[in-house]
Amino acid sequence: MKKNNRNIAKVFMWIVLLIVAVIQLFPLIWLVDFSLGSSNEMFTNGLLIIPEKIRWDNYGKAFVDGNFLHYFRNSVLINTLAVVLVVIISIMAAFACQRMKWKMSGLVSTVLVMGMMIPIHATLLPNYKIYHMLHLTDTIWALLIPYAAFSLPQGMFLMTGFIQSIPMELEEAAVVDGCGIYRIVFQIITPLLRPSIATVAIMTFLNNWNEFMMASTYLSSPKWKTLPFSVLEFTGEYSSNYAVQFAVMALTAAPAVIVYIILNKHITKGVAMGAVKG
Repeated sequence: MKKNNRNIAKVFMWIVLLIVAVIQLFPLIWLVDFSLGSSNEMFTNGLLIIPEKIRWDNYGKAFVDGNFLHYFRNSVLINTLAVVLVVIISIMAAFACQRMKWKMSGLVSTVLVMGMMIPIHATLLPNYKIYHMLHLTDTIWALLIPYAAFSLPQGMFLMTGFIQSIPMELEEAAVVDGCGIYRIVFQIITPLLRPSIATVAIMTFLNNWNEFMMASTYLSSPKWKTLPFSVLEFTGEYSSNYAVQFAVMALTAAPAVIVYIILNKHITKGVAMGAVKG
């Protein structure tokens, strides 16, 4: 009897998980479905459409006419620099607040981590005024600074949990051997933080990849515009090519989806280990 109840519970659990998975995947299915049709077919009834003819040329137009390669290069460059900055600064900040003895270390650590409570778009107006005064609007710094700053609290939170688990004896032995502070941080501590570094890098990349609001506020010329701007290339004053816009959105989402699928285990492992060790 108990075995039957367990089997029923397991089947019920799998059904619930399957329903949740379908709900989570439906936006992607819907996006790809509409990207393979024509703009006229989108105004029919129903959540999904069955295209009369599969329009692979929508992706060709999105790739060529949407300046995809230019925007893709900008997105990769800005996100890569943001990841590098977040990883380096979060390691140094976590080490300084957890290992180095100074009066305000606890307060500084708390203030930095509290940055996770501030919505990134709540700073649009003050940041714009500051960038305008410093002549930073329409430059790479207009995106790089907020992307790194708002990813730093999460990175520091994860790094702190790992650093707390590293035995102090390693650092004491390094000091006895004559190591300076920078050698201790980057040659002894950093190699032990590889799971956390992978998690922070992946999450920083995913959080900033599709960001559009700040990019559209701070940038005006095409020079540093990122991938989401490719959608606007097919928006007219009186009409838009919706099918190609869906193709652009599918191409834009693809790198983030691929990165998440391939590296999902590193995210889960890093967060779980950080939580247990912290």
